[in-house]
Amino acid sequence: MLDCEHGGMNEALANVYAITGNKKYLDLSQRFYHEKVLVPLENQKDQLAGLHANTQIPKVIGTARDYELTGNPKMHMVSDFFWKEVTNHHSYVIGGNSNYEHFGERDKLANQLSTNTTETCNSYNMLKLTEHLYKLDPSSSFMDYYERVIYNHILPSLNPETGMALYYFPLKSGEKKIFGTPDDSFWCCTGTGMENHAKYGEAIYAKGSEGDLYINLFIPSVLNWKEKGFKMKQTGSFPEEDKVTFTIEEGSFKNKIYLRVPIWTSNASVKINGKKATGNLTSGSYFVISDKLKKGDVIEYTMPMHLHKEAMPDDQNKIAMLYGPVVLAGELNKNAMKAREIPVLVTNDSDINNWIHLNDQNKLKFTIDNAQKTTLLPLYSIIDNRFMVYWDKFSTAEWKVQKEVFEKQRIEEEELEARTLDHLRIGEMQPERDHQFEGKNTFTGEFQNMRWRDARDGGYFSFVMNTKNSTEANLICTYFGSDGGKRSFRILVNNVEIAKEILKAKKPNSFYDETYAIPTALLKNENQITIQFVADPGNTAGGLFDCRLVKPQN
Repeated sequence: MLDCEHGGMNEALANVYAITGNKKYLDLSQRFYHEKVLVPLENQKDQLAGLHANTQIPKVIGTARDYELTGNPKMHMVSDFFWKEVTNHHSYVIGGNSNYEHFGERDKLANQLSTNTTETCNSYNMLKLTEHLYKLDPSSSFMDYYERVIYNHILPSLNPETGMALYYFPLKSGEKKIFGTPDDSFWCCTGTGMENHAKYGEAIYAKGSEGDLYINLFIPSVLNWKEKGFKMKQTGSFPEEDKVTFTIEEGSFKNKIYLRVPIWTSNASVKINGKKATGNLTSGSYFVISDKLKKGDVIEYTMPMHLHKEAMPDDQNKIAMLYGPVVLAGELNKNAMKAREIPVLVTNDSDINNWIHLNDQNKLKFTIDNAQKTTLLPLYSIIDNRFMVYWDKFSTAEWKVQKEVFEKQRIEEEELEARTLDHLRIGEMQPERDHQFEGKNTFTGEFQNMRWRDARDGGYFSFVMNTKNSTEANLICTYFGSDGGKRSFRILVNNVEIAKEILKAKKPNSFYDETYAIPTALLKNENQITIQFVADPGNTAGGLFDCRLVKPQN
């Protein structure tokens, strides 16, 4: 049960304990402490690679809640270390994490851009964890992350015209957002997708332990602090403008006000009733207002925004662009694009301000100096069009060398996609469910950022693939070239054996493909086929790393 996606059972039971005071609920909550995942985090070790991401995040929220109730330092160590690892080493520029719902290797993201990146449920739960940790330590870094996710993953995941939300947020260039529909989609991210957009007001303000006020997010709102008889209104059009205003509408405030100074700004300024305030306005901290404020007083807060870029941790030439906290995406057309039509950036200039130009301050509309003069917009502004968040950047000398290789790779990708009838990502929960996976004595895991599945000692695994009524098809299977030993197995289509395979470590330390022709008789009048991998007694079938049904090459 612990290995499966059991939700936040430890948190839920801890909350029942908090309500009832009955310790049996706390004891049961702690039975859900999943040692295989949480003990490495206790020991400050990142062993997240290969784990289903959103199965783990609620477990960690539960440890944060446990710490709030018991003060057990182990629980805080787990949640704090996990948060730092995920936000700093497993997250994309939009703040979201995971590819095909799984964590990859630490700081290895450049080759993990797909149509199924950044499940929105993950960010929902990471924001929830952030709130727990912030209450224990009101550091501006928690709210810098919170703000990035709100503007660049949560807000862009909503279709403002239909109210429908996303499941995955695709970061593969040239893709588009796939929103749910009212009648025939109900993903996990439909439920959290409804909650996400009702929670923008949840973390704007925080109450300090001494009665101080923390202002964390710059969203038009009214703070009505009834126990103090204090009302304050926040106005402005952030992030389309860099200034917000706070007006005291009722009562007075004698405690301190902490204004978050975002990590992305410099030369921020504060005016109180038109007079410039002095104090520490260092980026990534809080500016402290100690003035006694009363009805009618006005605070004007300006946070200059700048263009900046963020590179993939494992590829400095794959970059994303931001303006202040806002991720800028290249707006492409609505139609499907060939891989070689995806724009690249060729420049010898490292200063982003020299090759991105502001067109419209109110809409945060920019133009990038690539060959196509692509428009850049906030990710939340692009609804129907295809887009790109990460750009391949080359110097002119690099592009001269790489252009031919780059184009060749893209053409090969295009040709393979054009021939593909169906593709199963092995070992991924949702893709395997979609392909009606079944098995016995079968196991899965991750190796070199790829998922694998095998079956052992007479076991098997099977799945259904769509032929699209093609009368010709080949099965392409990916194996690891160092696998050998007792790895003898049979491959069946609709219970008919089409191949006998024995892995013999034929290509050490590299992945390779084997192609199996499927007899025409097995495809006739079939729009789907069942493919089965059966291990011989005492042997292992696989590991299989990828499986693709394709039309044969002409």
